[in-house]
Amino acid sequence: MATLNITPAAAQQIRHVLDERGQGLGLRVSVKPSGCSGYSYVLDFADEVSDDEIHVEEHGASVYIAPDALEILNGSEVDYVSEGLNRFFRFNNPNVKDECGCGESFTV
Repeated sequence: MATLNITPAAAQQIRHVLDERGQGLGLRVSVKPSGCSGYSYVLDFADEVSDDEIHVEEHGASVYIAPDALEILNGSEVDYVSEGLNRFFRFNNPNVKDECGCGESFTV
């Protein structure tokens, strides 16, 4: 079974955006072929869940992983960070072998 860890900061942000939105079961994470390095992360609200998605819950927040992303995301950590004026979800993924210069895509 694939594992994904959610930091307290990421969990707080997931709960915040769902509360602000007023609906949703959690955050859906998947990957898509993209960019100059191969893949990019895709984040969306999970309003409905399919039977083949993996559900991870930590610190009161739920993340649903698309089946085709399980192998790529296995062992990853989802964090929420602030760097200067920027705030974003960061994936600390041990499977990443290389990233493009702009940080938008990665290779496994």
